Amino acid sequence: MKTFLKGALGGCVATVALLTTACSVEHNVLTPEEKAAGWELLFDGATLDGWKDYNGKTLTQPWHVVDGCIQAKGDGSDGSGYIVTNKEYENFELAWDWKLSKAGNSGMLYHVVERPEFKVPYVTGPEFQLLDDVNFPDPVEDWQKCGVDYAMHLPDYTKMHVNPAGEWNNSKIVFDNGHVEHWINGEKILEFEAWTDDWHARKNSGKWTMAPEYGLSKSGVLCLQDHGYPASFRNLKIKELPRKNKEVSLFNGKDLTGWEAFGTELWYVEDGMIICESGPEKKYGYLATRNYYDNYDLTVEFKQEADGNSGIFVRSFIEPEAKVNGWQVEVAPKGRDTGGIYESYGRGWLIKIEDAKEDILKPGEWNTMRIKVNGDNVTTWLNGQEMVNFTDAKIGKGKGRIALQIHDGGGIKVLWRNLNLKTL
Repeated sequence: MKTFLKGALGGCVATVALLTTACSVEHNVLTPEEKAAGWELLFDGATLDGWKDYNGKTLTQPWHVVDGCIQAKGDGSDGSGYIVTNKEYENFELAWDWKLSKAGNSGMLYHVVERPEFKVPYVTGPEFQLLDDVNFPDPVEDWQKCGVDYAMHLPDYTKMHVNPAGEWNNSKIVFDNGHVEHWINGEKILEFEAWTDDWHARKNSGKWTMAPEYGLSKSGVLCLQDHGYPASFRNLKIKELPRKNKEVSLFNGKDLTGWEAFGTELWYVEDGMIICESGPEKKYGYLATRNYYDNYDLTVEFKQEADGNSGIFVRSFIEPEAKVNGWQVEVAPKGRDTGGIYESYGRGWLIKIEDAKEDILKPGEWNTMRIKVNGDNVTTWLNGQEMVNFTDAKIGKGKGRIALQIHDGGGIKVLWRNLNLKTL
């Protein structure tokens, strides 16, 4: 009996000590070691400073701070209730604590692109799904369950240990130059590579078939989702990881792997060249990289046969009816500003070349275009000579694909080869 009492008393003392320690834990702060390692807080525990509405400038969505937590009130829906960070992130480790209400549904999205054309963030940014699988009232597919890379990759469910609704969990996303990891409560549950052939096959065969820009951006804001259920978040912190620059051959010389055609015009490969020709409808046509490229130094060789009215789009994205929205480095017959920059929506010509530079173009011969896009600056060279050097804040905020164009009107034929890129 004495032994039992001693053990029981010792257990009670230990329990009290643990409870005291747990209660004394300070949330929403960084340790000196975390600060030294480069972590930063995304939530100060008292205000929503640093957060705003998706596609907005201020915070009006139904979120508030309660007891040191960011809390979704549960008033959101599929089309509303999203808040995002003011700052964009590219490569990172992101950690946070979360708890859901019974049947709760929420999520953490990243690389989210803000543009008026995108009405909801999930058509651009991947999501770490947060869901009370046990109590959710509707049938749930595996790709919708807690911990998934939503509608893309499934976790190893044998490694998942999720505390029930109303209790705290911890999650982490690692995004390191395309290598992605999902963690829950200290266990790595999912690992994959973004932008591979397998990744694109998943993207193009499921929920995202009608969202052509989903998951392509290499940077963007972080996003929390109020999906109609209360959810709480605390200890949100992030450590940025360095970008790894690399050289990329955009064209393999054999087929159009890595590219996507939009419109009904003709794109094909012959003798190690990409060839574009006007089709019978004589409309605009585009051949776009399936991946985004934001900061880079690109060289392309082109030869104009027949009418050479074409162009190379930078940081562009696809809109309905096969329209490319972005900035075009002009490729056109002599006298029509090859190497100048045209905005495909809104402002039109941003900068034309000097008249004296028109003779740099060699009609009917191979020409080399070099385009350097870095931050808010675009510099172009034609056959080794600088054509324009242009800085623009709107371009600086852009993200997107590289795309080749066929102008409308018919009778156009342009040949392309040696498309090589070095990321910056």
